[in-house]
Amino acid sequence: MIENTFCHINGVGKKTEARLWCAGIRAWGDVSAAQDLPVGPSAAAWIRSELAASEKSLQERRVGYFSRRLPPDQQWRLFGTFRTRAAYLDIETTGLCRESNRITTIALYDGTHIRCYVNGQNLHDFPGDISRYDLLVTYNGKSFDIPFIERFFNIRLSQAHIDLRHLLAGLGFKGGLKGCEKQMGIDRKELDGIDGYLAVLLWREYEKTGSLPALETLMAYNAEDTVNLEYLMYTAYNLKVNQTPFAQTMALARPDRPGIPFAPHSGLVHRIMEKSFPHGAHPRRRTDEPGS
Repeated sequence: MIENTFCHINGVGKKTEARLWCAGIRAWGDVSAAQDLPVGPSAAAWIRSELAASEKSLQERRVGYFSRRLPPDQQWRLFGTFRTRAAYLDIETTGLCRESNRITTIALYDGTHIRCYVNGQNLHDFPGDISRYDLLVTYNGKSFDIPFIERFFNIRLSQAHIDLRHLLAGLGFKGGLKGCEKQMGIDRKELDGIDGYLAVLLWREYEKTGSLPALETLMAYNAEDTVNLEYLMYTAYNLKVNQTPFAQTMALARPDRPGIPFAPHSGLVHRIMEKSFPHGAHPRRRTDEPGS
């Protein structure tokens, strides 16, 4: 989709881009082949010069070049071209305040491998590993995961970033990550009913008692969040492509879903629920909060 994109050029909005498409200028290569463009002479010269820089940046796989120039609501276009350099990311924490709370686990999935990082074990490996990717995909990561990570590790994540919360909302899918999953038919099975608040309780159980089942359940939940981002991203991308003239040629086939390498312990979750909320009064958080 990047080579069909013109709205990353300064001064070329979506209306001008649509006019180019309607005139048969569907891709960058069409510009060099066309004698005239459906814009003024100075605009045409500007587009041609800017596309030369775009072609060079694409050859060099400079994701950031396009990310910085695309409008916020068009960042999804990066995915088709740069998806092999993307990482799906989700964190769990001891609370919502990045000034006073800690990261407990992080799950990272690149379409092939699931990597999990645990506080007190291998969490220090995360900054080096995430630096290998050029595009991050999260749900609500712009408001929560990325700022939390940057403060916790004292690092700057400069990668291009697609936040599915905003992309999916624009497509009519709301209700938090779990709500979007349900609307798309994703069944979490044994993990259904576990949310961000219970993830905090699972970590507390692990810290207090050393319970490996509690840690494994938390890691299963964290990994499930991350793996499901891939399904949501492919679905959202295809829905957006369907709104362009390229629906028949640019849609992506969703890859097979990987197996989660951790098993949730539903009996343990039930016991934690009974102990923490003996009267069944689980204080579920608003669906727009992280981890919902």
